[in-house]
Amino acid sequence: MRQKDTGLYYDRYLREVIDVLETDQHFREKLQNTDMEDIKAGKLAKELDFVSHNVRTRLDEMKRQEVNRLRSLIKAKQDVETGKGLAVDHESLLKQFEYLNHGNPHTFEIDDLNKLITTATSDLENFDKEHHDEFKRYELMKEHERREYLKALDEEKRKAEEQHYEEMKKKHADHPKVNHPGSQDQLKEVWEETDGLDPIDFDPKTFFKLHDTNGDDFLDEQELEALFTKELEKMYDPKNEEDDMVEMEEERIRMREHVMNEVDVNKDRLVSLEEFLVSTGKREFLEPDSWETLEQAPAFTEEEMKEFEQHLAEQEHDLKNKADNLNKQREELERQQEQLNAQKLELQKMEDTL
Repeated sequence: MRQKDTGLYYDRYLREVIDVLETDQHFREKLQNTDMEDIKAGKLAKELDFVSHNVRTRLDEMKRQEVNRLRSLIKAKQDVETGKGLAVDHESLLKQFEYLNHGNPHTFEIDDLNKLITTATSDLENFDKEHHDEFKRYELMKEHERREYLKALDEEKRKAEEQHYEEMKKKHADHPKVNHPGSQDQLKEVWEETDGLDPIDFDPKTFFKLHDTNGDDFLDEQELEALFTKELEKMYDPKNEEDDMVEMEEERIRMREHVMNEVDVNKDRLVSLEEFLVSTGKREFLEPDSWETLEQAPAFTEEEMKEFEQHLAEQEHDLKNKADNLNKQREELERQQEQLNAQKLELQKMEDTL
């Protein structure tokens, strides 16, 4: 099973553990034949008892290194914060690394594998949601800044700017039809334009093999997202003023999520050949509904914009208060320094007269 960068803070440790485990033939076979629900339930972790002594020894050493790394991190953070006079919340800090059993820092046990699986599964399930939330904040801020810019213009320039904005929106929306992600029409375009094959000869099994780029008999999320490049190029061009590349990446993720929801039956975030072939017989593949693009599905409502701007106003108010307080503190310190300087001068005069 291919190990790609998950974007998670423990990614290196996660990938190293799986790489080592996959060197054991028994565990590798179990991994390939275990679905995500069984993995979540801890059934795969129990297989750790049957891996070779050499593999367990390597895992033990990896865990000791990881524990030492975390201890160094905690110690460094403690030194920095203690130097500033701040308390260290060790519980909160250790919670960041709940994928390790801190009670046993020396050997890699079933509990370690369970914790790693549980934490990775939970984080990956939230990973896309966090990306969507970040994208919404991006869109809200972009619109907020546009509106603030308009407020600073006179009426004539504001009308011209609003007209230009509407023209750019229309220009962006004027693109070829976007095929439903994962549909027969969409995959046939890839087959013809990317693979250089005749659409009449389209064969799902051959298509799968062509785009399983690492040959592990699965389409992972990155391999799926690569299939949507042609569709995205219909809507987005980095040279065009009207096309936002941040929006393009959000559209790519929306497409991948949709296909995963349709095809990934066991929810292991991988599409097997069997799952793929079954999906090609469904109505969604042969006669899909039209695809609703981002331009047709606004990222936020006007009510959410009002809440966002209210939050920004509150933040600005808080920052102003903090700045005012810091200025007062600075002025007070300067006043105290002047008093000290005056006292020093007075003492110096008294010493000179003695």
